[in-house]
Amino acid sequence: ESWDLMRRATAVFSFAYTRFRDLQKTEESARQSRQQASLDRVRADISSMRTSDDLNRVTPLVWRELTTLGIPFIRCGVFIIHEEEEQVEVYLSKPDGTSLAVMHLSFNSNELSVKTVNAWRNKEVYTQHWSREEFLEWGRSMMEQNQVADMKTYQGAEEAPESLHLHFIPFNQGMLYVGATEPLSDGDTGLAASLAEAFSIAYARYEDFVKLEKAKAGIEDALTELKATQSQLVQQEKLASLGQLTAGIAHEIKNPLNFVNNFSEVSLEMIDEALEELGKTTQDDHTAETTAILADIKLNLAKIHEHGSRANGIVQSMLLHSRGGDGKMEPTPLNPIFKEYVNLAFHGMRASKEPINVDIDLQLDDSVGEVPIIAEDLSRVILNLCNNAFDAMRSLGAERSAHGERYSPKLTIRTKSENSQILIEIEDNGPGIPDDIKDKILQPFFTTKKGTQGTGLGLSITNDIIKAHGGKMQVESIAGEGSIFKILLNKQ
Repeated sequence: ESWDLMRRATAVFSFAYTRFRDLQKTEESARQSRQQASLDRVRADISSMRTSDDLNRVTPLVWRELTTLGIPFIRCGVFIIHEEEEQVEVYLSKPDGTSLAVMHLSFNSNELSVKTVNAWRNKEVYTQHWSREEFLEWGRSMMEQNQVADMKTYQGAEEAPESLHLHFIPFNQGMLYVGATEPLSDGDTGLAASLAEAFSIAYARYEDFVKLEKAKAGIEDALTELKATQSQLVQQEKLASLGQLTAGIAHEIKNPLNFVNNFSEVSLEMIDEALEELGKTTQDDHTAETTAILADIKLNLAKIHEHGSRANGIVQSMLLHSRGGDGKMEPTPLNPIFKEYVNLAFHGMRASKEPINVDIDLQLDDSVGEVPIIAEDLSRVILNLCNNAFDAMRSLGAERSAHGERYSPKLTIRTKSENSQILIEIEDNGPGIPDDIKDKILQPFFTTKKGTQGTGLGLSITNDIIKAHGGKMQVESIAGEGSIFKILLNKQ
């Protein structure tokens, strides 16, 4: 009977022990599953990071997964070690698991960073023990280096720990930090090492993504710069060719122009001599008529010489411009230049094949006075803008006439003195500038004129001249209502 009781007791014990071992295996399997799920979460979360701002999620993530793994700790963090910059990027947690301010420490900033970096280079686990005073001392040193704002930020809401064991587990890019009140067991250190390895794999993907994004941005910037440089080279080549052509034309014009100026000057002297001789003769109706005719010829020759001299100045300016030089700015009365060249542009338009009637409204501020300018260059600005306005109003007039509508072209020129600047406005009531080409009209060789009617250089050169004067030009336009070209020049 005793043996029978013992056999039954043994069977019961065997069954119970088998159940116990099954429970152990189940618990171990569940623990491993939790560990694997934790490591998978780390990989997934880190892999989803795309910018440096996302790294603020690192310490809460590590905190959560250390807790899930059952490792006893009170503080944690990640030390990313940048070998080339000799800098440690430190992400630390507060006691509540939230992220502390990111720190950037040099390799030699303190003893802890020196020893941590050395252990990382040797792929060794590094441990250190701090007392409460040592913990606070390190916090004060971080404040002195402006790594943390104050001790409350560093310490957190809780009291400083009386005893803190620091554990640094190496991975490829740095060290995983785990702070505990007691030294970690080998098992807990192994779990932390598994977490560090998972973090390392995911962080490597993050670094690859950042490098790829930087490379992509670099390639895009290089491509943009290359296109801009290519466009600039094309424009410079065109302008260089145009400069050579301009120089050639200017030289060809200069020779006959010299004859015009010289012979008109000599002719003026001859007229004076003829009048002097006539004065010595007996006066009658014929001599009086001859004197009057000679006086008219003298006036005409004076006009020829005057405008020939101005043309010579323009040619000289063209030659100077084609050589890449620039004239000297001198204080010059502004309003008379506008009166002269607006009038010249108007009469030039009236003498063209397609003249139009334009009402010229000069609203010139007398207080403008003298302004430092290059007169020849500014005259080209006035002529370009006026001629463009005449062309625009001519096209609108033709369009209105085709529909039987009346249209009265008007060009308004304003000069105003505003503090330390002069405002110039050239306004027309033409068709305006379409929105899709407003950004292009100042580009060299851009033109809306058909065939060979325009080179596309007028507004580009005008803008360059204004910039050379230290000013700026703005364009305001409303389709169907006209355009205003505003020029700002400095008084001094």
